[in-house]
Amino acid sequence: MGTATGSAFDTETLRRGIEGNTGNTLLSLYADDAEIRIIDRNTQPSHPKILHGRGEIAEMLDDVYRRDMIHKLDRCVVQGDHAAFTESCQYGDGTRVLAESMITLRDGKIAEQILIQAWDE
Repeated sequence: MGTATGSAFDTETLRRGIEGNTGNTLLSLYADDAEIRIIDRNTQPSHPKILHGRGEIAEMLDDVYRRDMIHKLDRCVVQGDHAAFTESCQYGDGTRVLAESMITLRDGKIAEQILIQAWDE
């Protein structure tokens, strides 16, 4: 993993954002009109949760980063205007979460993201 230059996607910022203590760095990677589709046990493929724009994404990130948990970027692959990454998380009580994301890039920013996540129950 390295830092891309110009309008390419900055994977080191992605790592710092995911593994940081707030969602601010991660939010900086999203385009103003970005969209995230979240698929999990509660929001299944036929009815995913859809976040529109940086405002809604910021609210979600604020909620996630207020929780007692750690986040780790496990893998990231960038090819052209697409990237995929795996994120693992662990709550203070030991509950684990695994998330896979496929993203579409525009001018080096995340324009669309499909996030599939699962957690211990």
